[in-house]
Amino acid sequence: MTDITLLVCGASFSPPERERLLAAYPAHFINGPDEMAAVDSATRQSIRAVAYKGHKPFGGAEMDLFPNLGVIANYGVGYDAIDVTAASERGIRVTNTPDVLSDDVADLAVALVLTQSRRMVFGDHWVRSGQWGEKGEMPLNRQVSRKRAGIVGLGRIGREIADRLAAFKMDIHYHSRSEKETPGWTWHADPVSLAGAVDFMVVALVGGPDTQNYVGAEALQALGPDGVIVNISRGTTIDESALLDALENGTIAGAGLDVFLNEPRIDPRFMALDNVVLQPHQGSGSVETRREMALLQLANITAFLDNEPLKTPVN
Repeated sequence: MTDITLLVCGASFSPPERERLLAAYPAHFINGPDEMAAVDSATRQSIRAVAYKGHKPFGGAEMDLFPNLGVIANYGVGYDAIDVTAASERGIRVTNTPDVLSDDVADLAVALVLTQSRRMVFGDHWVRSGQWGEKGEMPLNRQVSRKRAGIVGLGRIGREIADRLAAFKMDIHYHSRSEKETPGWTWHADPVSLAGAVDFMVVALVGGPDTQNYVGAEALQALGPDGVIVNISRGTTIDESALLDALENGTIAGAGLDVFLNEPRIDPRFMALDNVVLQPHQGSGSVETRREMALLQLANITAFLDNEPLKTPVN
């Protein structure tokens, strides 16, 4: 029997993705890190690479189950589920799939701004329910163009979002660890200052402990009763309890959210709100982008196993 080289870890790999990985290398499939200990010892000994997809923690204890593991190739730009420090201590490389998904995530962020402010979900219901014919025009909504937009985290995705919103004639403000080369845009040293200066605030931070609850109650208060917040990063980057309070109490006007704590079983308080647009963490969810992500993940695995430079290394 051929030794298994690759562990494919994640319940959400699509059939074509699974077939592509299996065609490339002898592979063993599991649904998540919680199943790693149940893999038989001989297979664990032979694993040299992990193709990882998901948000469950993948830490040092799991890595130690695979003594010959050399690379963890993450499917996605965010790799906060993987303990990169533990990987580095064990000589294990980590890769991700940046850039290929930036456009899709930025597109969705702008779509959430538009959908929330122009009340497009409500408008769809207004037509389908017959209220347009019975009651006439739906209540007026809010303009997006020529407003002030704030981006929390001006990395690859954050910059793409800012560029798109600039095309709406919006005044661009941003917060990042340091000021960037952004002529005409305004840098803020913290998210509270940013929130107080804008009408729309889009959170585009990386996940992980360093950004947990990065946008909290004080920033939401500063955003104010006409402000809208959009999150396409991670559910952890906004204090979700404070956000729900702000939405329920009218502290802010509304939100557009693609990410949450405890996905996919999100807090039921969201379901009762009519001032928030909810999406099922589908920022990169186009056929084209998901294919590019899968190909880049496989390219990183191939590069490692062929002793070539990794395509998109994290450590």
